[in-house]
Amino acid sequence: MLKQIFTTLMMAIVLLFGAALLTKCASTMTPTGGPKDTIPPVIVLMQPDNFTTNIDTLRYPKIYIEFDEYVQIKDLQKELFTSPAMKKKPTVTRRGHGIVVTMKDTLRPNTTYAINFGSSIQDNNESNPLHSMRYVFSTGDEVDSMYMSGYTADSYKADSVSKSFIYFFIADSVEQPRDWDSTMFKYQPQVIARAEKNGIFIAQNLKPVDYRIYAFEDKNDNMQYEPSVDQIGFLDTTYNPSQMPGFTIWFDSLRHYPSAEPQLYFRMFMDRRFARQTLAGQERLNRHKALIYFGAPNPEVTSIEFDSIPRDRVIYDPQTVGKDTVALWFDLEPEELPDTIKGTITYFKHDSINNLVESTDKLRLAWVKTETKEERQERERLEKERERAEKAGEEWVEPEPENTFKITIPTSGEYHKDKPLEMEFDYPLTRFDTTAMTLTMTSDQITEPQSVDFSIIPDTLNSRKFRVEVPWQANAKYEFMMPAGMFENVARESNDTIKCSWTGANPTKFARVNVTVRSTNSRARYILQLTNAQGKTQKEVRFVTPGTYNMEFVSPGDMMLRVVEDLNGNGKWDTGDMVLMRQPERTEIYKNDDGQEIIAMKENWEYDIDVDMDKLFAPITMESVIKMLNDREDERLKKLAEEEAKKQKEGSKQGNQNSGMGFGGLGGMGGGGGLGGMMGGSGGGMSGNNTLR
Repeated sequence: MLKQIFTTLMMAIVLLFGAALLTKCASTMTPTGGPKDTIPPVIVLMQPDNFTTNIDTLRYPKIYIEFDEYVQIKDLQKELFTSPAMKKKPTVTRRGHGIVVTMKDTLRPNTTYAINFGSSIQDNNESNPLHSMRYVFSTGDEVDSMYMSGYTADSYKADSVSKSFIYFFIADSVEQPRDWDSTMFKYQPQVIARAEKNGIFIAQNLKPVDYRIYAFEDKNDNMQYEPSVDQIGFLDTTYNPSQMPGFTIWFDSLRHYPSAEPQLYFRMFMDRRFARQTLAGQERLNRHKALIYFGAPNPEVTSIEFDSIPRDRVIYDPQTVGKDTVALWFDLEPEELPDTIKGTITYFKHDSINNLVESTDKLRLAWVKTETKEERQERERLEKERERAEKAGEEWVEPEPENTFKITIPTSGEYHKDKPLEMEFDYPLTRFDTTAMTLTMTSDQITEPQSVDFSIIPDTLNSRKFRVEVPWQANAKYEFMMPAGMFENVARESNDTIKCSWTGANPTKFARVNVTVRSTNSRARYILQLTNAQGKTQKEVRFVTPGTYNMEFVSPGDMMLRVVEDLNGNGKWDTGDMVLMRQPERTEIYKNDDGQEIIAMKENWEYDIDVDMDKLFAPITMESVIKMLNDREDERLKKLAEEEAKKQKEGSKQGNQNSGMGFGGLGGMGGGGGLGGMMGGSGGGMSGNNTLR
């Protein structure tokens, strides 16, 4: 029955473009006139037919798929995958108007296979891809025909994760996790699906049995989950497609692939638990600096010893938050440093059975001075100048070399109390005379420069970074001066005179946001994050309890309010742990009464936001996820319509060509029209109370 439904769905999609198909050019030459070809290739023949059963498992079957025009194959390595996975991927070659798929792996008996081509098949003229193309066959008497849908989302950004793989393990074929879960490391899935760019997936050819289900973001395109590289998501219980409620599926005519209402919801996160601790690498970048790379964050280093450098002359400087990259700085005169520095590092590393044991590895840090292209060009220029002067009988004085001391600090700009003003040095300092710095201010009321007190605060994570704290006044002018020689670094370099001119920001150029937090749980803790439309945090308030919080100096533009449910009250978002079966802390995007997430901030405006945490962090249900995606899709379509209208107003021809066609666009998660409600289980509840965990 579902096979017939799927065939009906695809026929409906084909009929949608029927008129265009009849006039489509079949030549391999690029048309010289007429409208641009925007129709993807159409399948006209499959041998053996789609959904063929009893394929011989001992032979390597070949499949021929013919189209109505010549096609090309693109990005096959990234796009093609089989369900279940094959040890050797099928090969795909072109033949005439079609492609030949050759199996390279012995097939399992009584198994439904699906070859998913993604968007790899495209027409030869305009590279129009045939999205979501699949070929299905079975080595048994029947084709598994159940469906499930779902949505993969970044648990921190609360936004879609595209192109994730979803692995379905038959629950009876894997061990039941109790204290820890190793399913993704020990077993192969029976069914594989893949999310589209909007994070929605439609898993097909499932059996009416219980599944353990996992999703991961395959960044290395190897179809293998790699902790600390790929995001992972898991569900806390098993799901049976025959017991799931029905769901709507439709063809998204704007994105050109099928979409659906989700039944499952994955909150994906980065799990670094299984990153193995090793000494991953070492290099010496210049005379005074070396880098040590570890395989996992937070290495436990016992000692570092060098045969030619005293221990107190080596500065240990972590470069990353997890300390998996560490810089070693050598506080010696340049002539005292050998070209090759030998030593040892003692630290705790993982052995073959993943136990941390103390180990000592050798260090060999070699450095050879190499002349850069710019240095060579400058040297040759000076040599020519000297030769010309000598030929002319003139005295030639070599110019002073450029000062190589480097400091990164804004020399101009507007600042306020919430905008950090930082300076960073490329080498650790051995001398820092703060008493030599001066800061003066002038304003409309103070015309003569007036000395201003300020503070220099060391960064807690980066020893080469400092924060300059200034009591900013609106529209006031500040002059900051650091005289020559007040800094010296481990390379024995010192600074030239540095001058900076800053202005105190005018608060009327910014917005102000007042957030009132309500919750029946007085012990709950939250984090408020005002982000831009791309999800980057602009303002943050931690350790939030019921009450009102003010955010000043908010830059104009589109903003969102992201809220973190800080369960352990540590003031930061905590990721999950798949092995320990611990989900990440929830984050949610605030929506107003109209379901809108985007808040348009304007200059000199004040915004009051009332957040009911009980409502915002209510249990996640399929209905709540669908509503969230509906609201986001409405916002997306509204934005597209506004952009289209703007293009048309400006007389853009492209805007007219790209207006939506067929099925009325996406039309929201329930906008499937006549195709709605075609797929689903046989009724029944989901997890009793219809709550997604």
